[in-house]
Amino acid sequence: MPKLIFISPDGSKREVTAESGTSVMENAIDNGVEGIVAECGGSMSCGTCHIYLDEETFERLGEPGSAENDLLDFVNSPRRPTSRLSCQLKVDDRFEGAIFFVPESQY
Repeated sequence: MPKLIFISPDGSKREVTAESGTSVMENAIDNGVEGIVAECGGSMSCGTCHIYLDEETFERLGEPGSAENDLLDFVNSPRRPTSRLSCQLKVDDRFEGAIFFVPESQY
């Protein structure tokens, strides 16, 4: 089970163990990671699970699909080149040690 690292806007780190096949969003919510709101429950219709990936993690996981890319244009915190929606990231072995930065605000 891969370990995921969430970094809050204040710089604090939270490491969680994730089960393969679950989403990064589900793991953040289940482990009380503040700042991941996920109002739509992971149906990719709200953008409140927006996160920033570190460069290495982004290179491993790749670009968002077209629907995710379109929704990222409407997230509250500034979109960055490594922005993704955590509901669209399904955990597998590539996620070991992945680093996710939580934006300042989802609203």
